[in-house]
Amino acid sequence: MAGDKLNTQAPLKIAFIHPDLGIGGAERLVVDAAVGLQERGHQVVMYTSHHDKNHCFEETRDGTLEVRVEGDSIIPRTIFGRFYILCAILRQFHLCISLLRQQKDTYDVLFVDQLSACIPLLKLFCTSKVFFYCHFPDKKLARHDTLIQRIYRAPVDLFEEYTTGMADTVVVNSNFTAGVFKRSFPSILKSPRTLYPPINLEAYDKEVDIDDPRVKILITDRKLVVSINRFERKKAIDLAIHAFAKLKEDGGIRPEIFNSMRLIVGGGYDPRVTENVEYHKELNKLAQETYKLKTFTLMPGSTELVPTDSQVVFLCSFNDSQRGYLLSHATVVLYTPSNEHFGITPVEAMYARAPVIAANNGGPVETVKHNVTGLLLPPTPEIWRDGIKSIATAELDGRKMGESGRKHAQERFSLTAFVDQLEDILDELVSGGRPTKHYYDNVEYGVRIAIAVVVFGLYVNYWWL
Repeated sequence: MAGDKLNTQAPLKIAFIHPDLGIGGAERLVVDAAVGLQERGHQVVMYTSHHDKNHCFEETRDGTLEVRVEGDSIIPRTIFGRFYILCAILRQFHLCISLLRQQKDTYDVLFVDQLSACIPLLKLFCTSKVFFYCHFPDKKLARHDTLIQRIYRAPVDLFEEYTTGMADTVVVNSNFTAGVFKRSFPSILKSPRTLYPPINLEAYDKEVDIDDPRVKILITDRKLVVSINRFERKKAIDLAIHAFAKLKEDGGIRPEIFNSMRLIVGGGYDPRVTENVEYHKELNKLAQETYKLKTFTLMPGSTELVPTDSQVVFLCSFNDSQRGYLLSHATVVLYTPSNEHFGITPVEAMYARAPVIAANNGGPVETVKHNVTGLLLPPTPEIWRDGIKSIATAELDGRKMGESGRKHAQERFSLTAFVDQLEDILDELVSGGRPTKHYYDNVEYGVRIAIAVVVFGLYVNYWWL
């Protein structure tokens, strides 16, 4: 099927525009999309404002994908730890201006994700079609608790809606996100398409390199309870620590069983990001001081041996081999965020034959089959404790859940299925089908965009200068 599609669709030149090619679900998606399209014969280049070769996916480091970096040293990520969104937008503007100066009208499609701010710039100054992948509306991720925050965010939120609407086509990562998108951007009339993120099955089928020094330090006979997420408070990783600790505190399981278990909290960690650093310290303090658990932290690149008596291990960023080992040896994988827009970790875990426990809301409701491939539970420590206990003590058949999960991931979330759908959307896009529609006509739309650009320019000038 893939071969037929390659013969019937002319190869496209596609540029991916992504803020930071680090380690995370959004990064995993754009890397897989780029690799998948490249394997179908399309020409792919990735543009980014930051690419740390010690903190990225291997495909962006080993030459599989061409990566071009612009503006990393010119515009900071924050100003004294604040104004992150302003800096992110300015960095994206600089990146896109560099692209337009050097490669204007080179590409058939510009694949933009995370930030929509650059879309008017691209639409005004080049002929390429703009594809926008919305992981989740930024206005719903930002805080609006105080008056100052609401004033600060008002023009940015308005700008996000108008610029998102200027894309030639918009795609979201789940039906849950599609619903939030419609409520967040009422002026965008047409519903976005849902295109579930994939996993590259071939990459996950690679045998784990146990000779990798960073894998050797993780090898243990203990039963592994694994949590994988970026070290961000919105990921609610503390739920995993509370639930794990309560197995002992509340007499959930016999002491000898608990002592044979280890919780590994792994995920994206960037020492440049204040929240990553602070949240790791908070989690470590919770495990040590509140629950008296023995903890150990592996910082990025560390090959220090994990003490045998460690009950909670923090793995601050990991490579593919470490991820493969953890998922293939996990007794259960915990996915802690609530109202997560999609969440690729449950899909990865299911393909690795690991049963999953996730919150019974958001994207995981569309990926995890309750009581079949894992458990969808209310996000409270006591209920999750019981869920972990039921799998760890074989009250539920974790092996059977794992086999069902692998089959489910193969059928619904393969890279082949994803690229098939993506190619169809891109083919329709370049042929002019399904343009984005708005409540307002073109003239009023242009006026509103002009006003939004002016307001945003004044706003940037005020805060930046």
